[in-house]
Amino acid sequence: MKQTVYTTYGTCSKFINFELDDEQRLHNVQFMGGCPGNTVGLAKMVEGRPAREVIDLLKNIKCGSKPTSCPDQLAQALEKELGGK
Repeated sequence: MKQTVYTTYGTCSKFINFELDDEQRLHNVQFMGGCPGNTVGLAKMVEGRPAREVIDLLKNIKCGSKPTSCPDQLAQALEKELGGK
């Protein structure tokens, strides 16, 4: 599995750590910072899901008046890792 560390922007979390397996399924998601109840819950819900599915579910979710959110940042991190595929 390939481990990735993504530096977030516009959210309370500062980094997202995650791994993608050979089938591009998501594992071991960890948000550094942010609201623990939300980020831990999100990490559990996406465990083992295909990266493309997670992107489709989470992309463009906003947090209040912010232009992004922790879920949106995870989607952006996965898109970057997949090369925009």
